[in-house]
Amino acid sequence: MKSSVATATLPSKKPSKRTVTVRAEEQEGADVHTDKASSANDHDRFFWTYTEEPHRTRRMAIIKAHPEVTKLCGPEPLTKYVVAFVVALQVLCAYLLRDSAVLSWPFFLTAYIIGATANQNLFLAIHEISHNLAFKSPLANRVFAVFANLPIGIPYSASFRPYHLTHHKSLGVDGLDTDLPTTFEALFLDSVLGKAFFATFQILFYALRPMFIYSLPMTKIHLFNVAVQLVFDYALVRFAGGKALAYLILSSFLAGSLHPCAGHFIAEHYVFEKPTTDALNPANKIPMPETYSYYGVLNVLTYNVGLHNEHHDFPAIPWTRLPVLNRIAHEFYDELPVHKSWINVIWQFVWDKDVSLWCRVKREEGGRKVGAGAGSGAGASTSGWNEEELGANEKKGPIPGVR
Repeated sequence: MKSSVATATLPSKKPSKRTVTVRAEEQEGADVHTDKASSANDHDRFFWTYTEEPHRTRRMAIIKAHPEVTKLCGPEPLTKYVVAFVVALQVLCAYLLRDSAVLSWPFFLTAYIIGATANQNLFLAIHEISHNLAFKSPLANRVFAVFANLPIGIPYSASFRPYHLTHHKSLGVDGLDTDLPTTFEALFLDSVLGKAFFATFQILFYALRPMFIYSLPMTKIHLFNVAVQLVFDYALVRFAGGKALAYLILSSFLAGSLHPCAGHFIAEHYVFEKPTTDALNPANKIPMPETYSYYGVLNVLTYNVGLHNEHHDFPAIPWTRLPVLNRIAHEFYDELPVHKSWINVIWQFVWDKDVSLWCRVKREEGGRKVGAGAGSGAGASTSGWNEEELGANEKKGPIPGVR
């Protein structure tokens, strides 16, 4: 029976730590237990596991059961048209608000209802493009991501790609996966007010945290991203005024704040399920859910990012075909816990004492960085990753997704 996280709770963190350790030899039986001696740090209450990330395991099982899913891999032509429409919409709104007072309800409501939704859509368009799913050419994808970045106001698409691909390669790996909150964040935001602060300003955490984890080399695509964005921002201010740019910046902030679509940031990988075997899918043999899906209506606005288990299982399958993957391999997804509402995710995250920034699965080893080595970068080379991720050449028999 599919479980909802709406009523699920985690065991209390009191009086001290709550480190759940899953050892590799126990994975078959999905034996999850609390090991209070597993860490010397009494303030570390993350869920620590010694198993590999679950998506490769499930991907291989799905391909074995349904080899036809490999044909779903490859670019989605519709993406470029959706992006072009949303970019045009945001530029139009910015122009129309050029004479409106920033501190006014028309300005704020337009930024919240239209702007934040549109820029969240562009965040996730860049997410799609980072997987080479808009064009066949990697260079075309890099350049198009810079175009999608324009209404966001701040250049980030070039940096997002290597950090995000590392998130796929190194899911939950401490020091590599920049989607993971740091111990500092979890410790000092472990309260209702702290979690409310995080939920309100989460876009800043996701933007700034990676730079404190590890730095990326400056490449030509990074410089191109910065240069194009600065030229666009200057031109917008020159011809439409500073309020037009303020509208785009405010839209980006609200897109990652207390906005319904922003619930996906928390919904995707925070553990809302009680760590017992009751909610596990025996077919997957995964000790604890690390990724949650959402199948609600907001997926229409967000490139089906709610189908997040499906996306992590097959990063090479574009947004339009993820529902097809779910239908083909439904027996692998039917029993996984899901979120029914992103709004409820934010509400529960803030108010439930058993859900916090500590509720993430971490592992000490595994994975690797993408585009973070000397002489590499987001656009410097696609050697290895492109074939590896797209897996589109079934004749050679690669496993789609990340290895």
